[in-house]
Amino acid sequence: MQNVFTRIAAIILLSALILPACSTPATPAPLPTETPKPTSTNTSVPTDTATPTVTPRPTATPNLAATQKYEQFNQEIQSYYDQGFLDTTEGTIEEIDDFSNDWAQLGWYQWMPIDQKADDFFLSAHFRWMSAYKNADESGCGLIFALQPDRSHYAVFLDRSKIIFLDADSSYGSYSLPVGKTRGSGTVKFGNPGEADFTLIVKGNSAYVLVDGELIGEYTLAKSRELHGDIGLSTLSGTNKDYGTRCEMTNIHTWTPE
Repeated sequence: MQNVFTRIAAIILLSALILPACSTPATPAPLPTETPKPTSTNTSVPTDTATPTVTPRPTATPNLAATQKYEQFNQEIQSYYDQGFLDTTEGTIEEIDDFSNDWAQLGWYQWMPIDQKADDFFLSAHFRWMSAYKNADESGCGLIFALQPDRSHYAVFLDRSKIIFLDADSSYGSYSLPVGKTRGSGTVKFGNPGEADFTLIVKGNSAYVLVDGELIGEYTLAKSRELHGDIGLSTLSGTNKDYGTRCEMTNIHTWTPE
């Protein structure tokens, strides 16, 4: 498993065991030659963080709690299908271990791949995030998807005030650029700390972001881009102070169609 960083562009803000990050630009930084770099909103490699693993559930002898959980998963899938976000209810659910990460590099995000590749999928989780500085810049929990060997990917974050949806094409260097909304407000309202249920659904070239079960934004992905790629859990930092931004994710699960 690897950790990665990327920077978000200045017009907005964005391993061996540890991969690169992404940032928000000014002038794109050159790609590293030996070890992958972070994605910016500035780059540096994170310290030791636990690597999430995929844990299929239930076990061979399901109990009542596992049965109830899978009934909830089935209801969630059916709901997305009824709303037109999915083309089928047939697929595979996998649970991911809880995730926690501190990241203190203003305007940069880092990620951890979860050993799962997909093009069409959804990932749901309960997010809780906070920053050491009360008035921190854009920051929060999120994820990356469509990650390619050249580090091109998309990234999505739940900030206190909005959804941050980024395109980190390798041609941008260590920077990422915003993806405009096709529909929806794209806005939310949380304090510091913030807490919410988050879902990203990718179907073809459309991506849907739901917060607490409500569609906040729909986004159109480039048809020229390869969307089958790795998925990762990510943290966007809004301050260099103390621990920076802390992201905690629980009840993480993915669904992929058969």
